[in-house]
Parts: sequence; structure tokens; C-alpha cells
Amino acid sequence: MTLRTALAGVVSAIGLGAPALAQDVAVITPYLAQPGTQFYVDGFTARAEELGWDVNVIDTAGDVAAVISRIEDVVTQGVDAIVINVDPAQVGAGLQTAADAGIPVVGMDAGSDPLVAANVTSNGYAMAAETAVYVANRIDGEGGVVMFTFDPFPPVQVRGVIADAVFANFPDIEVIDRITPDVSDGGIADSRAQMEAILSANPEPGSIAAVWAAWDQPALGALQAIEAAGRDGEGIVITGIDANPEARAAIASGGNFEASIAQDFDGIGRTAADTVARLLGGEELVQRVIYVPTELVTSANAE
Repeated sequence: MTLRTALAGVVSAIGLGAPALAQDVAVITPYLAQPGTQFYVDGFTARAEELGWDVNVIDTAGDVAAVISRIEDVVTQGVDAIVINVDPAQVGAGLQTAADAGIPVVGMDAGSDPLVAANVTSNGYAMAAETAVYVANRIDGEGGVVMFTFDPFPPVQVRGVIADAVFANFPDIEVIDRITPDVSDGGIADSRAQMEAILSANPEPGSIAAVWAAWDQPALGALQAIEAAGRDGEGIVITGIDANPEARAAIASGGNFEASIAQDFDGIGRTAADTVARLLGGEELVQRVIYVPTELVTSANAE
């Protein structure tokens, strides 16, 4: 029995196979330009359609503060539930408005907060540990590492914390730089520019052993910079997280981009929808952080 088959059995057993109580659900995020978020939303809307819901997807295009007013708007409109993909700590006023109106809020790869009924996500601690250890092993525990992180978003912030801890456990690994790229356009362009500057500042072959990225877009930007500088033959190891199609293609080609973690984006979106249905069905959730399984992707399985 596959994991998806088993989950389907559980869903059917708890009565989520038929349309649930919700009729109107709002999904709000500032990160729809990110492929991972797009896939979450696609999974959510597909499951919502099966449940007979009307879904309003609202993208604030990188404006985190605007999420608050959008939450307030949909509360006024009387939605049955709200799903967010943003740091709850940054939109507390909006969450309080929803709580006051008795409207449940579910995080979809967001973060934990008393005003969020549940957060459906991948285990960021495990993903970061797996890719950071992969890097450490590939460079034999020594050399300069460039890190791309994004502390403003909790699911990504924890990945950086864990990678920091892993690299600190290897005395001969030096973190050359810890970069937070501009993600307004998805993150590739600024990551490439930042990596180009680092390559210029570290011109000696071997001075950069690896690039660890907390998600795939910076890894792809770094790859572009390394190839454009003609330094792809130095054996610089690159890892990411998400295993989006462009990352998979790069990994399958056998170049510097060696590994990523495949999140079950569709599964996160669908599980978030099922979690909303459980809440609207009157269930009191005991588990407020719900993890969906992941898989390491290398050239062996990138296809």
C-alpha cells in the first residue's frame, strides 16, 4: 500500500470523501511567485474542488503587510475559513480579526502560532539536516561554504538554523557568507548577482567548496553564476530544497547542482484542505503541526 493510498483511506474513514461544511475559503500569500507556493495552492484548490468549495486565492505579490488587510477583507466577506502561507507573527492583527469572528485559520507551510489552528508543512529540520550533511560529506568535512537563507519566513528560517548547526560541527568547514536574497522576483536573479560577487571576492580555484541553499531558487541562481564565471569545473557542490522541475533538470544533468529535497507540494495542499474540513466539521485538533513526508533527490532519481 502506498502512502497516498493509506492517506486516502484515512480521509475516507473520517468522512472527508464528500463535500464538507465549508463553502467559501480564502487562501492568502505574498509568495505566489515561488514555485513551491504555486504547487501548494494547486493541490489545495484541487482538493477543495472535490469537496465542493469556492476558493479565492489572493496574492499580495511580496507585500507581507498587505496580508493583514486581505485577511480583514475576507473576514468582512464572511468566508468559512482562511489558509495562509506567510509568517503568522507578521500578520497577527489579521489573525486576531479572524479569531474574533470565529473563522479558523490554517497554515500551509506557514508557521506555528496560537491563532493558527494547524500548520501543514514538511519537516524543515529534517530537510536541512539531510542536505547540510550531504554537503559536509561531499566536501570531506572541509572547505568554504556559501549559505542562502531567508529568516523572515519561519519554515525557511529553521532550515538555516539547522544547517548552521551541522556546519559548526565540522571545524574545517568555514561559512564564507550567509546571504538573504531578494525574493520579489522569485529569488533566482538576485541570488545569481550575489553569487557573482562572492565568486569575484574568492577567485582562487577551490576557495569555494559548496553552496547550501534553503530552497531551490538561490541554488539555481548560484549555479548560473558559477557556470557563467567558468568555474563549474572546480567541483563546487550545490544543494537546494524543494526539487522543483528546474532544479530536477539541473540535478539530472550531472553538473554542480547535486541534490535537493522533494517536498510533496500537492500533498501539503490537499492535507491543508482536509485539515480545514476537519476543523469545520467540529474536530478539535490535537496535532497542530502536521508533517507531510519528503524525499532526497539526486541524479539517481531526479528523472
